[in-house]
Amino acid sequence: MQNIHDEPQHAETNAGDPQPEATRAAEQQAAGEGAPPEGHPDAHPDAQADTQAEPKPSGKSPAAPAMDGKPDEKADLIAEDEPIRHEGMNWFVLRVASNKENSVRETLLRKVQIEKMTHLVSRILVPTEKTKTIKGGKQKITETKLYPGYVFVEMRLEDDGRIPQDVFFLIKETTGVGDFVGTAGRPTPMQEHEIEKMLRDSKRPEEEPVVRMVFEKGEHVIIKEGPFENYEGTIDELHPEKGEVTVLVTIFGRQAPINLEEWQIAKADEV
Repeated sequence: MQNIHDEPQHAETNAGDPQPEATRAAEQQAAGEGAPPEGHPDAHPDAQADTQAEPKPSGKSPAAPAMDGKPDEKADLIAEDEPIRHEGMNWFVLRVASNKENSVRETLLRKVQIEKMTHLVSRILVPTEKTKTIKGGKQKITETKLYPGYVFVEMRLEDDGRIPQDVFFLIKETTGVGDFVGTAGRPTPMQEHEIEKMLRDSKRPEEEPVVRMVFEKGEHVIIKEGPFENYEGTIDELHPEKGEVTVLVTIFGRQAPINLEEWQIAKADEV
């Protein structure tokens, strides 16, 4: 595998002017669940075709052990006891448009369920991690993708190593999707250690996220803000729990330690 480091409008009414019954009924119908707008994942031709024979999908993926991702939570959560790979399947790396990783994943999960292809495509993951930043004494927790531009797909190939035709078109017709890592039509399976790392990255961390320090001890920096702006110094200590660093600055010929928040300094060679 290659080295991988994309309202409802509310009608305003006058409280003193009751709406005619017919008008109110029409607005209630317009505010209800109509057909999805063009371009929405549920507006896929395949999904619409299914409504002729079965009830219309609600827009949420039906419950399934390997496909219970929720877009409002961590992009991929897997249980501790899940196998590295399911029998007859392997993991492959799919290139996608930047910042489209989660939308591609949700769309593919929905389409796989609608087309009843869970025997060919199992898990689809976008590993993320939570980091904490501190600025002005305020904490902010953000969730970042560990492999931007990539989605991991567990699927079953044909005996000759090709992607099953139905799966190929299901994936390729999804907005934001590129190619699999590998040769045309024959994706390269991930290696064992790569799968293990990716699956570890896809588990929810038990501990609270900590600040990821950008700087290292002994690094030469320059102060960007505060009373000592434009002073240069050397990082003496790191305090990840506070998002702070201690910088040794020379003042009137003597070195003095100054505690600063990490965002207040920059690497001297990058300024």
